[in-house]
Amino acid sequence: MKTLDDLLAEGVSGRRVLMRADLNVPLEDGRITDDGRIRAAVPTLRRLADAGARVVVTAHLGRPEGGPDPAFSLAPVAERLGELLGTGVGLVELGDKAPATVDALPDGGVALLENIRFDPRETSKDDAERAALARELAALVGPAGAFVSDGFGVVHRKQASVYDVARELPAYAGGLVLAEVEVLRTLAGSPQRPYAVVLGGSKVSDKLGVISALLPKVDAVLVGGGMCFTFLAAQGMGVGGSLLEADQIDACRGFLRTGKIVLPPDVVVADRFAADSAHEVVRADEIPDNWIGLDIGPAGVARFAEVLANARTIFWNGPMGVFELAPFAVGTRGVAESIAEATDRGATTVVGGGDSAAAIRALELDEAGFTHISTGGGASLEYLEGKQLPGLAVLELS
Repeated sequence: MKTLDDLLAEGVSGRRVLMRADLNVPLEDGRITDDGRIRAAVPTLRRLADAGARVVVTAHLGRPEGGPDPAFSLAPVAERLGELLGTGVGLVELGDKAPATVDALPDGGVALLENIRFDPRETSKDDAERAALARELAALVGPAGAFVSDGFGVVHRKQASVYDVARELPAYAGGLVLAEVEVLRTLAGSPQRPYAVVLGGSKVSDKLGVISALLPKVDAVLVGGGMCFTFLAAQGMGVGGSLLEADQIDACRGFLRTGKIVLPPDVVVADRFAADSAHEVVRADEIPDNWIGLDIGPAGVARFAEVLANARTIFWNGPMGVFELAPFAVGTRGVAESIAEATDRGATTVVGGGDSAAAIRALELDEAGFTHISTGGGASLEYLEGKQLPGLAVLELS
C-alpha cells in the first residue's frame, strides 16, 4: 500500500484530497453520545491540513433508506469535527453546488460532505452505479487530487466511497487504517502466548466465523454476553427466557469439544428487560423459568480474570452483559478492568471496536488501559476470519 507518509512526501500544499473517514457515531436527540470515531479521524486530518491540503471528507451515518433524511444528517458531526480541529468545517451536499464550495476551500481547509449514503449508489450492488458516484467524488478533487482511505470501520464494504473511488484516484492508506492493520496482522499471525480471546454480544451466529478461525490459534476463548446462553444450552442446561439460538447449539457443542471454551459459572438474571427489574445472581445451571440472563455473575468475572491474568495477548469483542443498564454493567466493567491490568503487566490487549469500545467510554474507563482500541468491530472480525476486505485490497492494487 501507498501510505499517508508517501502522499505527504509527494507534497499536498494546495492540492485537493478526498478522505474517507468513519464518522458513524451514535446520536440521541441530535446529540453525539460517543465521539470516539470522530476523534480517531483527527490525526490524519490534521496532518493533511497542516501540510496545506484542501481536504474533502466523505462519511456516512446510520442506514438512511431511499434518500436524504434529516435524522441522519452529519451536521452534528461537522460541528464536533470543527471543535476538535479548531477550525470551521463546512457541511457540503453532493450536487451541483459542491464543486464551487470545494474550489473555495483555502489551503489547510476542511469540508465534510453530507451523508454519502443519502445517495443510493453508495451501497448499490451494481458496479456501474457505484462507479458513477465514485467518478463524481473524484471530480471534486480533480485530476491532481488524491484519495486517503482512513475509515477502517468500513473497509470490509465494497462501496463507492470506500472501494470504487480508490480506482479513480491515486489512493493512500491513512494513519488509522495502517495502525489497525498492523495490530490485526499481529493477532492473525504469531502473537505472544498464552493468547486469550474474550467474546460477548448477543448472537453466536455473528461470531461463528471468527470463533472457527481463531480456535486453532488461541489458548482460550472466554464467552459472555447473550451468546453464552446458547453455549450453556449446548451443555444441556436450561436458560429460562434468555437469548437462545437453537439452530447454533450443534455448532457450540463442536466448539466445546476443543476444551478451549470458558463459560461463566454464574449469571445475573432478571424478571424482565429493564433497569428497575427484579434481578439476582444464580448458578449458570439454575436459571429460573422465564427469567432472562443479562450479565455474567461475579464468579464469572473471577473465572475470566484468572485466565486473563496469565495471558500475553488478549483480543476482546463484545460486552459481557447489557452494560447500558446499570444493574447489568458489572460483568463488562470487571472483565475490562482485568484486561487493563493485563496491559499493565505488559500484555498486548486489543479491543475489537463496536460495542466493546462504546462500553469502555460509557463506563468511563481509561482508554489508555488498552494497547489498541479498534474503530471497526465488523472489519476487525472479518480480518481475523481471514476474509479479504475490499477497501484494503483495492489499496494494495492501486
